[in-house]
Amino acid sequence: MAKLEIRNLHVAIDGKEIIKGLDLSIAQGEIHAIMGPNGTGKSTLAYTLMGHPAYEVTQGEVWFKGENILELEPDERSHLGLFLAFQYPVAIPGVSVANFLRSAINARRRAENPDDKGMPIPAFRKILKEKMDLLKMDHDFAGRYLNDGFSGGEKKRTEILQMATLEPEIAILDETDSGLDIDALRVVAEGVNALSGPNLGVLVITHYQRLLNYIKPQFVHIMLGGRIVESGGPDLALHLEEQGYDWVREKYDEAVA
Repeated sequence: MAKLEIRNLHVAIDGKEIIKGLDLSIAQGEIHAIMGPNGTGKSTLAYTLMGHPAYEVTQGEVWFKGENILELEPDERSHLGLFLAFQYPVAIPGVSVANFLRSAINARRRAENPDDKGMPIPAFRKILKEKMDLLKMDHDFAGRYLNDGFSGGEKKRTEILQMATLEPEIAILDETDSGLDIDALRVVAEGVNALSGPNLGVLVITHYQRLLNYIKPQFVHIMLGGRIVESGGPDLALHLEEQGYDWVREKYDEAVA
């Protein structure tokens, strides 16, 4: 069973420390949620895990499959089995969803075997249709240019389709609920739930309980001041929904200052 182990992680951007000693372990088959107020480092954590060059790791380690992934390039982390669903997916006019996904699959295959000739088109089409059916997506969607003119919900569904196609072992969802109405939120959450199981570990980063009404985490963590200050089960998210973050600030502000 693959496990992502984050140990005493410190991260700075433009010389300012954002994450200040974060520890977290996520295994396949588990769903974790990280919640917290704006500016506490949630998205910084997501981008750091996937190797965004703007984020400088000043201390700590992140282990996955026997490797400290902080020493790997972003594509190498992806090939290893990590996936990030972006909060703001980028549009790529001229590149269809299907071509993008086939290129991503072939890049992973070549990383494992440099002599690999790529997945045959008929085999890829079969897999893509199966994944789109699983996510209840119209097959015509595959012919559209990636995120070009997509609604917020369509962009997020495309991210989930990428996750379904690439079959990572650990997936990070960075505020996937951002900008979605309740219907789009439900559709995206149903897609995540359809993919959840013993082979997939999920880290859901969100501000709000509403996403967790549909994606049920076993573990909920509260981030404040660049570190996780409180962990618990689903009831912790419900408590946040009722009480807000003031009690967290009162309890931990001095400790994380």
